[in-house]
Amino acid sequence: MNKIYTLILPVCILCSCNEGKEDKRGGDEGRVALATEPSKTSEVTTMKLSETDFSHEIVSNGKVVGRHRAELMFPASDAVVSSIAVRNGSHVRKGQKIASLDDYKQREDLRKAENALSKAELELKDALIGQGFDPDKASTIPDDVMRLAKLRSGYNEAEVALESARHALEQTVLYAPFDGVIANMAAKEFNRPESGKPFCTIVGNVMDASFQILEGELSLLAPGDRVRVSPYSTSGEFTGRVTEINPVVDENGMVTVNAAVDAGKGLYDGMNVKVSVMKSLGRQLVVPKSAVVLRSGRQVVFTFDEKGGKAMWNYVHTGLENMGEYTISDGLEEGMTVIVSGNVNLAHESPVKVVK
Repeated sequence: MNKIYTLILPVCILCSCNEGKEDKRGGDEGRVALATEPSKTSEVTTMKLSETDFSHEIVSNGKVVGRHRAELMFPASDAVVSSIAVRNGSHVRKGQKIASLDDYKQREDLRKAENALSKAELELKDALIGQGFDPDKASTIPDDVMRLAKLRSGYNEAEVALESARHALEQTVLYAPFDGVIANMAAKEFNRPESGKPFCTIVGNVMDASFQILEGELSLLAPGDRVRVSPYSTSGEFTGRVTEINPVVDENGMVTVNAAVDAGKGLYDGMNVKVSVMKSLGRQLVVPKSAVVLRSGRQVVFTFDEKGGKAMWNYVHTGLENMGEYTISDGLEEGMTVIVSGNVNLAHESPVKVVK
C-alpha cells in the first residue's frame, strides 16, 4: 500500500503544475489552442495599413417629395366642367390652362356689375354738378366732396361689385401656378367637380428626398453635405445636397432631414428611396470590413508576418463604419500588412501565402 501512495503523489503534483501554467495564459488561451491545430497553407490577399481619408456613411430610408406641390380646386359652384386641357402625367408650364367651368353665370354677373358701375358714375356726376363742380375736372374737386359724392351715388359699392365679378369669372379657369406634372385628376368633362375636394394636384419638377436620422448622428450632418438617393423600384442613382435639418427630435429619437436632388427625372412624388450621406472625417486608420472577423465574440484582424510567412492574430477596436470599411481605434499600427481576404478559417500563426 505504501508503494501505491508513493506513485500517486508525483502525478498529483504534476497535474497541479499544469493547471497553474494554463491560468497564466489568460486571454491568449483561445489563440494558443487554435495554433496547435494542424492546418494547410492558406492563400490570402493583403493591404498595407496607412492613414487615409475616411467618409462616414449615414444610411436611411426616405421618400421623394416635390419641392413645389399644389392642390388645385374650383370654388364652390353648380357649374359643370366645360373643358379639360391636360391629363394625369401631363407636363405643364407656369400659366398654362388646365381646365375650365361653364362660365355663363359669371359672364352675366360681370355684365350686370359693369352696368351698375355705369349707372353709379352718372349718379356721381349729377351729384357733383349739383354742387357746382365740373365732374370732368376731378383735380379741382376737394377730396372730402368727392368722397361724399361717391358714397351717396353708390359708386364705391358698384366698383367693388365689378372687381368681385371679374374675380369670379377668372376662377372658372384653372392655370398651372408653376412648372410641373399633373396628378390625381379624376374629374371628367360635362360633370360637376366634387365640392370641397381638389380638382387635381400639380407636382413641381424639382424633387427633394425627405429622410430621418438618429439623434446621435446630428453632429455628423450639416446643410450642404452630399447625398446619394437610390430608388428601390429602379437601379438608378441620384445625387444631391442636404438643404435643411428640422430642429426637432421626435418621440422615437429621430430627426427629419431634407435634401435637394440634383436631377429629378425618373423620380416620382412619394417614391420610396434609400438615402446615403457621405461625411468626410479626415485621415484615419481604415480597413475593409472583410478584414475584421469574430473570434469568441471579439473583433480580430490578422496581419501578415513576412519573415515567418504566418498570420498573426490581433484583437482590435473598431470605431466608425460605412458600407465597406471600419476605422481602427486600437489594436493596429500604421505600416502593418493586414490580411483582407482568405481569413475566415485562419488561426494564430497559421501558415499563409499572399496572392494578388
